[in-house]
Amino acid sequence: DLPLFNTPLTPLLQYHRKPHPSFSWTRNGTHFDVEKDSKVLMKPSSGTLVIDISGEKAEAYEGIYQCTARNEHGTAVSNNIFIRQSRSPLWSKERKEAIMVQVGVSLVLQCRPPAGLPPPIIFWMDNNFQRLPQNTRVSQALNGDLYFSNVLLDDTRNDYICYARFPHTQTIQQKQPITVKVLDMDAINETVAALYNYTNNLFVGEYSPSGERRPSFMAPLGRSSTQMALRGGVLELECIAEGLPTPEVSWYKESGDLPSSRMSFHNFQKTLKIADVMEADAGDYRCTAKNSLGSAHHTIKVNVKAAPFWISAPRNLILAPKETGILTCRVSGDPKPQIAWSVNGPVIPLIDSPKDTSRKVEDDTVILSDVQTGSSAVYQCNASNEFGYLLANAFVNVLAEAPRVLTPPNNVYQVITNNPAFLDCASFGSPIPTITWFKDSQTSILNRDPYVIHNNGTLEINVAQSLNSGKYTCIASNNLGTRENHVYLEVKEPTRILAQPEYMVVQRNRKAVFECKVKHDPTLIPTMNWLKDNGELPDDERFLVDTDSLTINEVTEEDEGTYTCVMNTTLDQDSASAMLTVVEATPTPAIVYEEPDPPTDLELTDQRERSVQLTWIPGDEHNSPTQKFLVQYEDLLHQAGVWHNLTEEEGTKTTAHLDLSPYAYYSFRVLAVNHVGYSQPSQPSRQYRTNPAAPDVNPTDVHGVGTEHNNLVISWKELTGLQSNGPGLQYKVNWRQKDVEEDWLSETVANASKYVVSGTPTFVPYEVKVQAVNDYGNGPAPEAVVGYSGEDVPMSAPESVQVLVQNGTLAEVHWEPVLTSMVRGRLQGYKVSYWRERSLHQAEAQQEEQQVLLFSGNRTDGRLPGLKPYSLYTLNIRVVNGKGEGPPSPNHNFETPEGVPGPPSFLRIKNTDMDSLTLEWGPPQDNNGRLTGYTLKYQPVNSSNELGPVEEMMFPANETTVVLADLKYSTRYKFYFNAKTIKGSGPTITEEAVTIMDEGDGMFTSKVFSNKTFFSAYTSYHPHKYLPFSIHTFLLSILTFSPTPPFPPGKEDWTKECVNGSSGSQTYLIKGLKPGTSYRVRLVVKDHSEATIHSTEELVITLPAMKSDQVDLATQGWFIGLMCAIALLILVLLIICFIKRNKGGKYPVKEKEDAHQDPEIQPMKDDDGTFGEYSDTEDHKPLKGSRTPSNGTVKRDDSDDSLVDYGEGGDGQFNEDGSFIGQYSGKKEKDTHEGNESSEAPSPVNAMNSFV
Repeated sequence: DLPLFNTPLTPLLQYHRKPHPSFSWTRNGTHFDVEKDSKVLMKPSSGTLVIDISGEKAEAYEGIYQCTARNEHGTAVSNNIFIRQSRSPLWSKERKEAIMVQVGVSLVLQCRPPAGLPPPIIFWMDNNFQRLPQNTRVSQALNGDLYFSNVLLDDTRNDYICYARFPHTQTIQQKQPITVKVLDMDAINETVAALYNYTNNLFVGEYSPSGERRPSFMAPLGRSSTQMALRGGVLELECIAEGLPTPEVSWYKESGDLPSSRMSFHNFQKTLKIADVMEADAGDYRCTAKNSLGSAHHTIKVNVKAAPFWISAPRNLILAPKETGILTCRVSGDPKPQIAWSVNGPVIPLIDSPKDTSRKVEDDTVILSDVQTGSSAVYQCNASNEFGYLLANAFVNVLAEAPRVLTPPNNVYQVITNNPAFLDCASFGSPIPTITWFKDSQTSILNRDPYVIHNNGTLEINVAQSLNSGKYTCIASNNLGTRENHVYLEVKEPTRILAQPEYMVVQRNRKAVFECKVKHDPTLIPTMNWLKDNGELPDDERFLVDTDSLTINEVTEEDEGTYTCVMNTTLDQDSASAMLTVVEATPTPAIVYEEPDPPTDLELTDQRERSVQLTWIPGDEHNSPTQKFLVQYEDLLHQAGVWHNLTEEEGTKTTAHLDLSPYAYYSFRVLAVNHVGYSQPSQPSRQYRTNPAAPDVNPTDVHGVGTEHNNLVISWKELTGLQSNGPGLQYKVNWRQKDVEEDWLSETVANASKYVVSGTPTFVPYEVKVQAVNDYGNGPAPEAVVGYSGEDVPMSAPESVQVLVQNGTLAEVHWEPVLTSMVRGRLQGYKVSYWRERSLHQAEAQQEEQQVLLFSGNRTDGRLPGLKPYSLYTLNIRVVNGKGEGPPSPNHNFETPEGVPGPPSFLRIKNTDMDSLTLEWGPPQDNNGRLTGYTLKYQPVNSSNELGPVEEMMFPANETTVVLADLKYSTRYKFYFNAKTIKGSGPTITEEAVTIMDEGDGMFTSKVFSNKTFFSAYTSYHPHKYLPFSIHTFLLSILTFSPTPPFPPGKEDWTKECVNGSSGSQTYLIKGLKPGTSYRVRLVVKDHSEATIHSTEELVITLPAMKSDQVDLATQGWFIGLMCAIALLILVLLIICFIKRNKGGKYPVKEKEDAHQDPEIQPMKDDDGTFGEYSDTEDHKPLKGSRTPSNGTVKRDDSDDSLVDYGEGGDGQFNEDGSFIGQYSGKKEKDTHEGNESSEAPSPVNAMNSFV
């Protein structure tokens, strides 16, 4: 069985299933009779359609299906469901001829798979089912074709096979293999090549060899193309280029940055993929293909369209009779979607439904007014454009029902002090009930601090306090009735660790005690846990956990770590940690110092109403005198289990006189202290109770501050339980308006720290005082403090605003102060807002960001710094009090005068010659006025950085370039340039330049040397005795030509060698030149900034050709035989020498060799320019001044330049005729076993030298 879909249709089916809905289906817009087809089954509970296609053709059930659900409340429909059979057609038969192509040209192997549903996945493989390797040169395009940017001989094969995998049917189709033959036209006779070109129509490309060339695009074609993408989809842009060398492809967006978080590159940078396409992704994307010969560009213009998408879908409505409701169907898309409304299914479009005055359609909105009972219905919104559609159902239920409170009654909410509390009051009714909250027997709670009533009826208390505890009643009411519900809030005291564990250093085998005393709400059940290094304590009997401590007996090194005590309750927790360090036990000293033992035998004497005398017997001091005694008390009535410090006595005393408070249940204990630490507490004394009394003190920190414009909040710090002196503690709050003849008003409250006086005038002084009262009387007469009722925003703006402009960047603003009665609060100051409208150069406004300055106090003036000259400004002023800002004054405009300009935007030096150069400049970014001109100053700088005389020139404001003539050649000049207005000159910018030196300042010569089998040339350069700069390098450039003049035009590939410069003449040996070949040589001089400061004329060198009758000794048989005989003789001598030395005989050959060295084996003499004899070993000797590493290789000094730096090759090797081939060969990667030897075969010339 194949289930087609099983999705919830609309909220109607989820929320209104009574009576149970009936289901029906349509296919291709007509009714689909499920009962007439035995292969089709509809599940009765959900309406899910199941089709059995076993043994049947699936295409018989293709089509567009839609489900409809109905009950007496209305009709809902599902989205369209498309059913199509997956297809995997066969490849059409075709005969594939071999494709012949010459080396270096581009090639495309087409795949063109059959169209399937869904489309197939394409890949290329060989006969062995191995994927063909792909890289930057060979890659598969998005359409499946295989692209070659250039072909190589290795591309010849007969098994290029394209495969198409159809994922849904799990089948793979194979295209006929394609044969590709790559020909090297340089190796084919011209006649044969012409025959191929004439007879074989399968030959790809022209006969002429395809050499290196600039890139061009194979796909897409042309300089530009367009592509469309859908919002939310995936955008794939592709650029495939051909060329030799293989081009590299890069991407950028012309009108902005690429979306880095959503983009990725594929297919070796040839494909740019952007996921989750947005409207901002539209624009021009440029792909660039680049190789060493040039680059090509292609621009793809991307247009982003969008299928319809929701901004806000229509929501279900519950309306009471005669109410008004609005259904909104907000969608967007490109093109703009068309919106169609229908009611109870698509059968009755709303626009064609019977005339109903209570229903009005306005594009994306349906307005329902004065609805009647029985008009419940399901409305459908359909939004569509050419790229898709959206369908939404909204149930409008016309219902008249009295309120119901859904929150369970008598819920108890518990919260910790200073945390928010949320009391629920979920309700249902039609019309929607109004929620009102009450606390205890008080009046209704309004939306004011600390209470917030949310739209769903929930009551929020921002910062819950103990006074917020109590019974709360929520009432839900509409015109059909009223319902109420009661909940309870309990605000608990937070859990706090009073005595935290402390860091301890304990000797091994001693005892460690961590204290952890906790205070918590007495109604909550606490749980104490101890952790070691955030894990459980070891299962060891040495660890003893008490109610307020952890004891570790006989500690070891394994006990080191961090110990944490965690106190948990059902509502909160608190924790504290300390470290334990275990040290080695020191040798037993003569005297052991320890904490004293706790005092004993505590006794209470001289018992009075407000005092008692405590005596005790000290414990053992353990060799350390007691320094003091600490007396602590516990109040079992107000804070059971919590001990407080009461007093301290000297270590020599054993009696303490204790002052007590009324209405307390005291227990006392004593701790002894010496230099080691505190003793354990003594056993508690017997309980001592004091009688209640009237309060001794009143609340402190009494303040009167208004939070609203018509109230006064009187707050104070509550008394502690010990300060209450008796039961029934309350606070008598008194207030009256200051300087007004009226009586004191009062109110008595309990368990509160503030009282709100409502209906007060705005910001007037009040006298307030708070007195403590309990069942036994009143506290002392309180002192009155002055407070103010709430502020309101000011009513008027400052007047008579004037601006006095001081200069181009500073202005003074003056105003008349606002009357105190209009401030309506505590004056904070005056806020001046000002902004720059535009420069006076500009006719149109270009308003900048607003700036604000606040002048504190009752000011009537202020300064505005940081203004821009020659500009139009606007400002206004507001008065500010503690509540906010008043209305602004009318906008006032003022202008700033001209100022000095900014620096010129740029200064460029061009067309430098021997005695002249060109200066170009741009106007300042900030003119700050009308430009009157420019000033140029310049002076020469010699080689020791000394400055010469200054020349000065003036230019009008409309000039931007000047040519300076009559300059000294080979001289460095420094230029100073600035702009001017009538106010003066602006900042100066500087530049430097060097004039070109005279061609006669240096002399360039060359010499050519020949030694039968070796040809070399010397070049030398003699610089001028004085240069205004230091020479960094001589860059010697050599151009190779054919032996026969004239020299061919076209590309000129210079071989470059870089040598260090010097102040004297410089000679450089050019090696590896071909006999009979002409060369052009030139010398380029660069300074330390790598800028070219001189280039000589080209010098033509022609090397003599090797005589045709010259015989190569390496190919003569007699010479080879002679060399073999000499080698055999040397081998025999070595064997004899070895035998003699083993027998102990003397062998004086070595001494003779040391005394008579072979004069022929001498190094090359570079100093006098002559040639010595060459040997094979000399090629591996380091240059003079270089260092040879321990591994035997020659390391090039970092400052030396070589051909490796200027050519593409990495190894400077020579071919058989002695020419240099490193420029065009890639760097060779040597295996580790090759050592320092070259992997190339030695040339005959080197072979000859090795025998000399």
